[in-house]
Amino acid sequence: MTDQELRSLIREIVARQLGQAPAAAGHPVVPAHPSHGLFVLPAGADSDGPCIIEPAVSCTHCGYCKSYGH
Repeated sequence: MTDQELRSLIREIVARQLGQAPAAAGHPVVPAHPSHGLFVLPAGADSDGPCIIEPAVSCTHCGYCKSYGH
């Protein structure tokens, strides 16, 4: 893979994540892996209270509790 092909692929992936149409076609669509998804938590679970994973510390909004930890 050349540098130009790599840049094009990265632009396509970023555009897809931002909900925009890719600038250039021609690369296969890479399906999103389930490990990159986030869980939906009840309202207030990610507020400025204690961490869900480690209740002794404050929530830093890292998102670990919303993922599979990858």
